[in-house]
Amino acid sequence: MVKVILNGCNGKMGRVVQQCAKNGEKLKIVAGIDKNYETSSTFPIFNSIKECSLDADVILDFSRSEALDGLMEYALKHNKAVVLCTTGYNENQLQYISECSKKLPLFRSANMSIGINLISSILKSITPVLFENYDIEIIEKHHNQKVDSPSGTALLLANAIKSSIKEETEFVYGREGNAKREHKDIGIHAVRGGNIVGDHEVIFAGAGEVIEITHKAISREVFALGALKACEFMANKPAGLYSMNDVLNLK
Repeated sequence: MVKVILNGCNGKMGRVVQQCAKNGEKLKIVAGIDKNYETSSTFPIFNSIKECSLDADVILDFSRSEALDGLMEYALKHNKAVVLCTTGYNENQLQYISECSKKLPLFRSANMSIGINLISSILKSITPVLFENYDIEIIEKHHNQKVDSPSGTALLLANAIKSSIKEETEFVYGREGNAKREHKDIGIHAVRGGNIVGDHEVIFAGAGEVIEITHKAISREVFALGALKACEFMANKPAGLYSMNDVLNLK
């Protein structure tokens, strides 16, 4: 059985992960990390990962980007695999993750949904065919408590598009002013409101037709199940940087 330390255990996603883990037979959460101790969890909760003395195979992180340094320090010291499901990392943090992956098995994905990662794979196949005659726009919608914008998932999809074509492209975040759209633009637009779990739409707009690829997350459970699947995958893996493409064997 894969033993997991859950960082951010009492956040919105952490609670969903806890519930989903109860139904699994291959994985067990042995400890949680959170500043909020109010919970009915069956495992001990620590204020900081530095305080955690329980053995585990994988550290699962559903918190915020500022937790990265502490997690990496602990993982390097104890030689633990890490599954990073947090978004909002800056360029320096992404470089740090890459450096740490030379010493540790690290998993990072902007979205844990199987559907989103399949769409990412599809975009890499169809974009080279469509780009010449179609304009590309991405619209993402999330709840009003989401901190980072645009979403990590929108950037995941945008980068899948950008990496699949040889022509120069440029991300354009929203629009204002008086200027026509350039064909090299990949528009990325963020909507925040209510309790929207997560909607993403990729639009290929041509002269005579519009192709839309849409993903709607109905429940946070889809992200939790993907994260637990990643934890099972990462147990006993060698050092390296892994993603959902590895878990789903999409490479």
